[in-house]
Amino acid sequence: MSDNQSRRNGFLIFLWLLVAFLGGFSIALRWNPHRLSRSGNEQLEKMSEVMRYIEDYYVDSVNIDSIYGLAINAMLQGLDPHSTYSTPEDNKTMMETLEGSFEGIGIQFNIMNDTLMVVSVISGGPSEKAGLMAGDRMIEVDGKSIIGIKNEQAFKLLRGKKGSKVKVGILRPGFKEKYTYEITRGVIPTYTVDVAYMIDNKTGYIKLNEFGSTTAKEFTNAILKLKRQGMTDLIVDLRSNGGGFLDAAVSVCDEFLPNKQKIVSIEGSKTRPEIIYASRNGNFETGKVAILIDDFSASASEIVAGAIQDNDRGIVVGRRSFGKGLVQRQFDLSDKSSIRLTTSRYHTPSGRCIQRDYVNGTEAYYEDLYKRLLNGEMESADSIHLDSTKVYHTLKGRTVYGGGGIMPDYFVPIDRGEDLNAYYDIANSSALIQFAFHYANEHKSTLQKQYSDAKSYVAGMTVTDQMLQQLVNYYEKNNNKKVSKMSANSSKELKIWLKALIGRNLYGDEAFYPVVNKTDKVILKALEEMK
Repeated sequence: MSDNQSRRNGFLIFLWLLVAFLGGFSIALRWNPHRLSRSGNEQLEKMSEVMRYIEDYYVDSVNIDSIYGLAINAMLQGLDPHSTYSTPEDNKTMMETLEGSFEGIGIQFNIMNDTLMVVSVISGGPSEKAGLMAGDRMIEVDGKSIIGIKNEQAFKLLRGKKGSKVKVGILRPGFKEKYTYEITRGVIPTYTVDVAYMIDNKTGYIKLNEFGSTTAKEFTNAILKLKRQGMTDLIVDLRSNGGGFLDAAVSVCDEFLPNKQKIVSIEGSKTRPEIIYASRNGNFETGKVAILIDDFSASASEIVAGAIQDNDRGIVVGRRSFGKGLVQRQFDLSDKSSIRLTTSRYHTPSGRCIQRDYVNGTEAYYEDLYKRLLNGEMESADSIHLDSTKVYHTLKGRTVYGGGGIMPDYFVPIDRGEDLNAYYDIANSSALIQFAFHYANEHKSTLQKQYSDAKSYVAGMTVTDQMLQQLVNYYEKNNNKKVSKMSANSSKELKIWLKALIGRNLYGDEAFYPVVNKTDKVILKALEEMK
């Protein structure tokens, strides 16, 4: 078996993706070999024979345990993209993460075509602060190529003690240049609500980064806080939210839907069908609701968006979601390793299957995100193929389509802007993040004296032309090249992000999101349609 074949067969959806994309049930069961058919036993014996020949005669020394792991994972990956195998070490790491002791750079990723792809950056984590983005492809760590890296190696390279540093080189879709970021490792935040604030005198905004064990409580507290401030309408931002626990998604839906209204159904050929309904009086069952989604909104995010859309409870705004609707159950093996096996599928209240097609294999399944960009699906709703054979209807009779993912009621194309070369030069480097950090530290006492809290900072702070020029100088000095000609649009964008990033360093996300959201076209569209 060649190295490329080994890597291909050993393609393992990384552990972080389990937390973000593989929401579902975790039930420990023992495998019973006596349940195998005669044919199954014969195939197991054949595998043992092959392993014995490899161990006794292969030209180089091999770790037979790792080969078994590759074989198990290749078998699972042949079923679907989300059935996975976890070694005892993987499981130990996952438990550390769930217990809140995880230290590292704060990204969710998988290995695709021998390359580490960033699925999402954890809000408030070290990678976001350094400038990494969802969709980035990491090709270097500390100056060394990581093409062909395996997940165990990625763990060792990227995890580390709080305060330690690592330099990563990435390629970003749509740009030819390689970008280098220095990331200071830290404790990864465990909260799931990034921010909750009033966008205007009646509209609240809640940014939810994942669906975790604390989401139900956090989300309820956020709604109650905003209602006390006069909220009558609500925007829930699920963009780049890869999912998480089913129970958390149900709890969020339960805040909006009346008692006994359908939220989601779960069906599988070997599992008992289950329909989950709203089961209590929610805290926001009457006001207007808008759910924001994009290509990286998956699993639990799609359950929420589908339930709101199919029940005509609110509107869905943004771009087509990821399309992950397979349910996994965890089965623990005797050596403390485990498999997460797909046992059923999620369906929205109208009957749509959330899961998109994966007949062409796992690599093609994840490459589909890039094909959407290349095919123009992120720029025009007309470029999106809707399956006319899978027509469903909402509670009030509106037409919606199956075939995978949630198509928003109001499509907003990816915002490319015009004449933004200077903005991209600086924003795609680490200069913007680093300059904002240094500026906030150097002027902290002055700024906090002038602006006593996040609200006054957002309302009163202005980035001057002089500050912008300082940023340009910082970029040119640290990158040894000139920035592109500064257009009015680039100047506007850089001033917005510089203000937001300085505010985050001073007052956290309460001084970040209110700044960048003012010009966010998806949010502006949601506000327009809600009115």
